[in-house]
Amino acid sequence: MLFQVDFSHLEIDEGMKFKRPIHILLVEDNRADARLVEEALKDSKRPCELSVVDDGDRALAFLQARAPYGERRLPDLILLDLNLPARDGREVLREIKADPDLRRIPVVVLTTSDAERDIVEAYSHHANCYVSKPVDFDRFMELIQSICHFWFDIVCLP
Repeated sequence: MLFQVDFSHLEIDEGMKFKRPIHILLVEDNRADARLVEEALKDSKRPCELSVVDDGDRALAFLQARAPYGERRLPDLILLDLNLPARDGREVLREIKADPDLRRIPVVVLTTSDAERDIVEAYSHHANCYVSKPVDFDRFMELIQSICHFWFDIVCLP
């Protein structure tokens, strides 16, 4: 499953650092969670392109421009679930951070797990941040908007 959502019709606030639409790759097998991320981004004033893939193999194919994803722009940010079918998020994170062409892309682990071993492993493999998904709808929406605000309005990215 890959779908893209275009938010380029939104106005760009002059205070925002990104003058082009930001591109987020969401690696998430739960359609409901993917839809919530999409909705949270729609509520943002930030123009976004959201690409969604539903397993680790597709995520790596997308990032490495392998079929069927040859025509794609690298994302500015990756939101990565850990518990995925096929190749899990832990493996995907290791491969992203081992690849010189991909390792600079910030990876936010966004998962239901708050297990200490998952947190330690994610940071050991150079996750840029680890966030447990809140179960509350409003808090989830706020979290996604906060992540975008931090990575695209505060942090300086290459």
